[in-house]
Amino acid sequence: MQRFEFKVIPAPRRGEKARGVKTTEDRFALALTNLMNELGAEGWDYVRADTLPCDERVGLTGTKTTFQNVLVFRRILSGASAGTASSGGRLLLQDPVPAAPRLGPAETPALGRAPAVGPAKPDLAAE
Repeated sequence: MQRFEFKVIPAPRRGEKARGVKTTEDRFALALTNLMNELGAEGWDYVRADTLPCDERVGLTGTKTTFQNVLVFRRILSGASAGTASSGGRLLLQDPVPAAPRLGPAETPALGRAPAVGPAKPDLAAE
């Protein structure tokens, strides 16, 4: 059974200058390539990019939601402890989390007489 360690980092916001790299798109691609190659050399595999909401404080009582672009990487753990744990800000997973069971349709109640409506106990104060 393989266990993974995950690393989530902010996606680059600017490109990198280099000889022969002129356009914004090429500079951005170079920055992303360099970042992925650095992490790949450390054993990290690229999983995906996500855009996630982040609530920020504005003034004394206000908040605003911004969206952050992040890159998700993982690598196989060697000699990790059993179970799901957190270590140094990194999420360690033993197995993928199973999906919640799906519920079937509700059963139709059987037809019959409704119970009598009234107090649960006779009024003891009247005695």
